[in-house]
Amino acid sequence: MKKTTNSRSGVCRIEIFGRLPREIGLSRAELGRCAAIFAARSSARIGVQFRSVSVILQDDAFSAEVHEAINGAKGATDVVTQRYDAMPGEAEGIHGEIYVNAECALRAAPRRRGWSAAKELLLYVAHGIDHLSGADDLAPRDYDRMRRRELAWLRLVSVRIGEK
Repeated sequence: MKKTTNSRSGVCRIEIFGRLPREIGLSRAELGRCAAIFAARSSARIGVQFRSVSVILQDDAFSAEVHEAINGAKGATDVVTQRYDAMPGEAEGIHGEIYVNAECALRAAPRRRGWSAAKELLLYVAHGIDHLSGADDLAPRDYDRMRRRELAWLRLVSVRIGEK
């Protein structure tokens, strides 16, 4: 699915690839709209336009392959990001891929009180977009900043996805 979304400061193309399990309780269109909102918020925070974001939905097996190929780490994870420079002829800005583990979201959501699989998956998307903008979570203080920002973004979209 390709979705082009206009934001205040320009256009960010959001593409969704892979299988979105029905149990997540989120449509591809809703996922695309939320990703566009997260990209717009992140863009406003750093002053750099997001141009294209591909959200690649995956399972544990695919996640483990991507995690090792991109980060050199073994095992499945919740989200892996890959940022790219603009190609000649493309508009400058942020281009990237977010590999989101839907299987992990389904497994993790029941462990959080009052938390749906849709919200867990969107947290991974928000986290990935935050990383694409250059945010880092290696130090506890930076992790806390990212988490506060991502939870605020989730509150923005909670009405859109039928959550409180």
